[in-house]
This record gives sequence, C-alpha cells and structure tokens, in this order.
Amino acid sequence: MNIVSSTKLRNNLADALKMVKRGKYLLITQKGKVSKAIIDVDDLEDLLELGDKKFLASVKESRAQYKRGEYYTMDEVFGNI
Repeated sequence: MNIVSSTKLRNNLADALKMVKRGKYLLITQKGKVSKAIIDVDDLEDLLELGDKKFLASVKESRAQYKRGEYYTMDEVFGNI
C-alpha cells in the first residue's frame, strides 16, 4: 500500500503519477489521516461499473448461463479466422 502525505505528494507529483500509471494507487494523508486516493482512470472505470446495478445483474445472469452450459466456445464464435 502506498501512503503519502499531501505535502510529499505536492513536492513529488511527477513521480506519484508515474506510480499510478504503472498500476499502483496512492492513498493521501492530511493531518495524519487518509483522506484521498489517486488511482488510474481504467481502475476508476472498473469501480464505477461495480456500482452499476444493471451491470452487476448482467454479470450475475452471465455466470448463471455459464453454469447451465448456455455459452459458445471460441471456435464456435470465431471459427477459422
């Protein structure tokens, strides 16, 4: 886990952004308490999707279909491409 104070972040912003770009995230403290986070935009999109009830219902239904054997293999979908 990467925790950094807001002052240290301000003084080392370029390095912090490089860390986030490499798939890490940063937790930022203010007055000794974690108050903010910096994450990659792709990770943010994934988190937002998890909060989408329709998306979660779709995932649940897809898993149920898979368990029932209601799916296509890669060969069935793509054939001899």
